[in-house]
Amino acid sequence: MLLMIPGPVQLHERIIRATARQMIGHRTADFSEILAFCVDVLREVFGTSGDICLISGSGTAGMEAAIASFGNVKKIATIENGKFGERLGEIASRYTEVERLQFPWGESVDLDAVKRAFDNGCEAIAFVHNETSTGILNPAKEIARIAKEYDALVIMDAITSAGGDYVKMDEWGVDVAIVGSQKCLGAPPGLAAVAVTDRAWDCYNENCPYYLDLAAYRKKLKDMQTPYTPAVPLFFALAEALKIIKEEGLENRVQRHRILSAAVRKWAVEAGLELFPNLNEYSSYSNTVTAIKMPEGISDGELRGALRKEYGILISGGQGDLKGKIFRIGTMGNVGKFETVSTLAALEDILSRKKLINPALEYAQILLRDLP
Repeated sequence: MLLMIPGPVQLHERIIRATARQMIGHRTADFSEILAFCVDVLREVFGTSGDICLISGSGTAGMEAAIASFGNVKKIATIENGKFGERLGEIASRYTEVERLQFPWGESVDLDAVKRAFDNGCEAIAFVHNETSTGILNPAKEIARIAKEYDALVIMDAITSAGGDYVKMDEWGVDVAIVGSQKCLGAPPGLAAVAVTDRAWDCYNENCPYYLDLAAYRKKLKDMQTPYTPAVPLFFALAEALKIIKEEGLENRVQRHRILSAAVRKWAVEAGLELFPNLNEYSSYSNTVTAIKMPEGISDGELRGALRKEYGILISGGQGDLKGKIFRIGTMGNVGKFETVSTLAALEDILSRKKLINPALEYAQILLRDLP
């Protein structure tokens, strides 16, 4: 099955082999060397010189660790224009007072509403950079700039952007950011990295969950260790995935993701399909997943079912109220020209049988021509 979903992603053969290594002691110099390499590359991926806390847990574990560990504020604002923004709001409501800035899924963030939240006493803000449920890239730089005008803490979910798009924590003024291993990094699921700048510790909450207390991870990081037993095979895989990122070059990797997503969008538009998100001058289409409105004349089950049964390709449908209304194509991690063209060709075949689209594959291929 070819995975063209917004995570988990296809694994490079080198990463698969890395997970099959013999076990090592997690309190040994061998593990410390692996962790040190991961920390070094992840600092580049996050665009920060801050601490990198690696948790054996999903991206949601990283989200909760970030919110809970730095929840010592009177009130936090959460930006919610998709499933994962809403999850941030649900997590934050367990630790402090929350002002939930809710927008229809796929709508752009109203920056004036962000300013009003700070005027209303919010001392921190949490938001999703790349909202995969709707295919929109939220304006991280602008949100962080507003927050800094109020000296507020900035927490950013970069789970599906770091490693596949530009993330510049220090330059933008983001204090805490999260990434999951199974997205743009191209590793298996099960690890979350939380990048933390020095300023974030001013909001440290000592009553956060024991396992997700980032102060414990920071303390052990001085010895290049984790506070609790890590998922060692996943660290093997992550290290190999990060070696591949170093070999490709982060700038080249970002551009590859951008070209792949641009090709999918070009195909959709030329085919007569409609992209889902509603952009404004600050937001953009996601560069790691494309959300497309389901055309009339075919159901979600028919489209994705035929794609899976006839071609062995898996794409995602809509979540929540968008179920059956959109389909989503992930172009993140280890995929390239072959996987993208194969997916679009298969979709075009299925939709053309019902005379629902115009032939458009050539437009995508033109954009992909220079990719290796």
